[in-house]
Amino acid sequence: MSDHAKDYSKYFDFSDAKLVGREDGKTTYRINGRNVQINAAPDYREEKQRGKEAVSVHYENAVPEELRTLGAGRKYMIQTYGCQMNEHDTEVMRGLFEEMGYVQTEHRADADVILLNTCAVRENAEDKVFGELGHLKVLKQQRPELILGVCGCMSQEASVVNRIMQKHPHVDLIFGTHNIHRLPHLLLDAHFGKEMVIEVWSKEGDIVENLPKKRTEGLRAWVNIMYGCDKFCTYCIVPYTRGKERSRLPEDVIAEVRDLARQGFKEITLLGQNVNAYGKDFTDREYRFGHLMDEMRKIDLPRVRFTTSHPRDFDDHLIEVLAKGGNLVEHIHLPVQSGSSDVLKRMSRKYSRERYLELVDRIRRNIPGAVLTTDVIVGFPGETEEQFEETLSLMREAGMTSAYTYIYSPREGTPAYDMADDVPNEVKRNRLARLNELIGELSLEHHRELVGEVVEVLVEGESKANVNVLSGRSRSNKLIHFEGKKEWIGRFVNVRITAAQTWYVKAEAIGEPVPEVSELAEQAG
Repeated sequence: MSDHAKDYSKYFDFSDAKLVGREDGKTTYRINGRNVQINAAPDYREEKQRGKEAVSVHYENAVPEELRTLGAGRKYMIQTYGCQMNEHDTEVMRGLFEEMGYVQTEHRADADVILLNTCAVRENAEDKVFGELGHLKVLKQQRPELILGVCGCMSQEASVVNRIMQKHPHVDLIFGTHNIHRLPHLLLDAHFGKEMVIEVWSKEGDIVENLPKKRTEGLRAWVNIMYGCDKFCTYCIVPYTRGKERSRLPEDVIAEVRDLARQGFKEITLLGQNVNAYGKDFTDREYRFGHLMDEMRKIDLPRVRFTTSHPRDFDDHLIEVLAKGGNLVEHIHLPVQSGSSDVLKRMSRKYSRERYLELVDRIRRNIPGAVLTTDVIVGFPGETEEQFEETLSLMREAGMTSAYTYIYSPREGTPAYDMADDVPNEVKRNRLARLNELIGELSLEHHRELVGEVVEVLVEGESKANVNVLSGRSRSNKLIHFEGKKEWIGRFVNVRITAAQTWYVKAEAIGEPVPEVSELAEQAG
């Protein structure tokens, strides 16, 4: 950020905005009867730029001593939308809140601060957030002292920030994905300034380590290994909202995973918008994702997963490492988006149908029992019926067992936004239904093949449908229901699969839970 305050009046649609003042890097306007303090605002032009400047790593504490009592006697609530990256960001913000003395609550009526951690990937996700802001307006009117904030990917969109200022003046705080570590300072401004505070960095920042995290589950943990994406698929807003690719240093990732293992976590998932690109930005070493996964194998941790992968960067070295097994699970999420080479070209995915299937074949030949899942978009601009049929045939040929499926949603600022959205909504919905029907068939077929097999399940809790049934997942991420004791939750149990359902399998336990290291030590002693 510059040392002088910028003039944002020409950037936003401030039909009734009046400049109040500019000082100390902050610009204040009067909008809809309320002062709005802008420290930094999103700009698509800046977000599209990919500078070659080096990314610095910072290890200082994000919560200074003088702010560690800011939340004393106060409660916070975070409502999270979107992907695992957003879930992980929420864990960081929980950690920051609690280092300031705040206490978490699940009841909005009790909260002193409510944050909506948003997703910008689909238009439907944005509609949900704006609907929620409408509902929260009543609560804000009843309790004016409540701090209401919007963060996450939606905040990185200039049109969203503008709309909030114009239509939702009851919002107190807007910040983006690059300056989450600034939350303590922004809360201070919002608490005592009584102004709407906006700080959204358009250009990605440095990597901030040692941020506190509050993980609520105790069994599974997300570990971010990199930030941003450089692929610029024509439909995707992520490169603009998350910035260029920046990899955490391997020693920092490994130290965090080892600490989680010492805490007793059973499963970790390495996160990145494109984990396969990990290390490509390093200039001082030849170290890629396959090297990092090889290090994960050496850590005393039962399971290691990763998401998400871009087929373009899924190299043979990574396949070789995953084939070693151990704590590296057999489930691979490999988004394809379309089965048509022509559509993939318009999407700028940089691979063809044939190349994707070749990759699938290499994975299956080298990793016995590999289970593949994927992402698919239907109704992309120009998609013909024949091209959609190619997607259906690819799902069968690749042996997909599950998929996240979406109707194409235009996102302002992306190249596809300027393409003719020429597939009628009725056709899009019909294609989505047909795709989901096929996925259901493939899933059920795969589950039937599993009947009689013995698999290891990490018991996550009680089934939502029946408290007498336990629920957990296998190494290949299959959802498994079986009867067992409540004290088995959090343990590994071997089960035999007895029946196949479309989206899960039924099983029966074989004996007691698998002994843990501490139990084996006691038995040996």
